Amino acid sequence: MTISAEPTTQAPPPANDRGYALAVYALYALGFFTVITTVIGLIIAYVKASTGSDLWRSHFQFQIRTFWIGLLYFIVGFALLYFFIGAFIILWWTIWTLVRIIKGAILLHDQRPIATPSSWLFG
Repeated sequence: MTISAEPTTQAPPPANDRGYALAVYALYALGFFTVITTVIGLIIAYVKASTGSDLWRSHFQFQIRTFWIGLLYFIVGFALLYFFIGAFIILWWTIWTLVRIIKGAILLHDQRPIATPSSWLFG
């Protein structure tokens, strides 16, 4: 029997960031009532986006893009409220955000990645 002097290195198991991704979706949903929770969710998504497996990384990328694209929709809608079209853009932003949060949470529950996390629509 030979004993190897070399230490065996095993790759650490991939991190399960499901709880973080779920927390971000929840914070985004609360963001309709308190804006600060959305910013906290964005920070968590940025921090965890580089460390997770492909499954979780797709959710974090989706969440980050949800924030920035949603902010763009909201600013444009707010700026155009004077011309009344802004109300429709704000309504679109609300529906769009809710669909992305709900779809992401469902896929997260099923432990499935977002198919196209860089999508401007619903992923």
